[in-house]
Amino acid sequence: MAVGKPTFPTMYPVPGFKLGTTSAGIKTPGRKDLVVMEIAPGSTVAGVFTKNAFCAAPVQIAKAHLAQTAPRYLVTNTGNANAGTGEQGMADANAICQALADAAGVSQAEVLPFSTGVIGEPLPAGKIIAVLPQALAALTEQGWADAGEGILTTDTRPKGASCQLDIEGKTVTITGISKGSGMIKPNMATMLGYIATDAQIDQPLLQQLVTECCDSSFNRITVDGDTSTNDSVIVAATGQSGVSIGEKSAGYNTFVAALRQVAVELAQAIVRDGEGASKFVTVAVTGAASQQEALDVAFTVAESPLVKTALFASDPNWGRILAAVGRAGVEGMDVDKVVVHLGDVLLTENGGRASGYSEEAGQAVMDREEIDIHINLGRGDCSETVWTTDLSHEYVRINAEYRT
Repeated sequence: MAVGKPTFPTMYPVPGFKLGTTSAGIKTPGRKDLVVMEIAPGSTVAGVFTKNAFCAAPVQIAKAHLAQTAPRYLVTNTGNANAGTGEQGMADANAICQALADAAGVSQAEVLPFSTGVIGEPLPAGKIIAVLPQALAALTEQGWADAGEGILTTDTRPKGASCQLDIEGKTVTITGISKGSGMIKPNMATMLGYIATDAQIDQPLLQQLVTECCDSSFNRITVDGDTSTNDSVIVAATGQSGVSIGEKSAGYNTFVAALRQVAVELAQAIVRDGEGASKFVTVAVTGAASQQEALDVAFTVAESPLVKTALFASDPNWGRILAAVGRAGVEGMDVDKVVVHLGDVLLTENGGRASGYSEEAGQAVMDREEIDIHINLGRGDCSETVWTTDLSHEYVRINAEYRT
């Protein structure tokens, strides 16, 4: 199940960024499950990572390596998260980094590892190391589509976004892929995301932009409220377009808006492909006294099992939305000022059901595949938007059978 048509966009190659995909047979024989990405010398790289205390071995190593030097290679395996694996997990991830470094002629610190899949099982590092030469041989700037498939786990479709901009008469490209379907409430980014651009950006500014873009995209999605042990987003800037992006440059605002849009498209694609999802739901909170207050209300509604099951049933049970708003922890909330819309239908005002509301009108909105819930708290000028899914029988089945 997924929301919308399974279309993969045109992916513009990014000069200086190559991708190679192969099969290591980690979980399923013959399945694409290993991706190597090559970043040209002289590029800058920035990243954000999960805040889960049980972060996976590859996350720990990637963070350490990124702090040491500019990465040249990224290696991603699916089918095994290499999380909760202790010292052996660290040794396995380091061995893969060393093997790739030896094969590519770079230092181990110039390799960042990433893993996604089952938590708590030993990583079959030998299978991965054995096929690294195949992945290197497959490297190409046109490799985005294969890589998009190679990083999937329970996803039903690859997720990509790409655009080209004209900045000072030159073409700048931004292209990215993401994966994620369940265990989605990022506390930094998403399950895995990779974005490349051929703009030239100094590393401190790139890190700032990555963090800001993730906060308004990947950090605004939730499928089930669970933050993964392996969440990572990496952005590489190769500089090969010849366009330099700085805070005072002519194309700065245009570039930042495009980077954010790519991140939003990748984040929303994760929600549309949420495990068992049949609805794409936007929860917009306005009139809040602070950004955090708006987020607290939005996430409480978006993650409420009762709201999400009503969405799955296409049941306009608006009382569940109101109850979620009420338990979001907003101090001193005046319920008489809270106004809730379901799509264009006014649900509540003055502390209760709107006088003009009808069950038929509410049902017409709930029957849609894409639904907007708008909550005005009537307390201030702050607003936030979160994207989520419904909660279906299929979500339970997928996660009940995940290891079988």
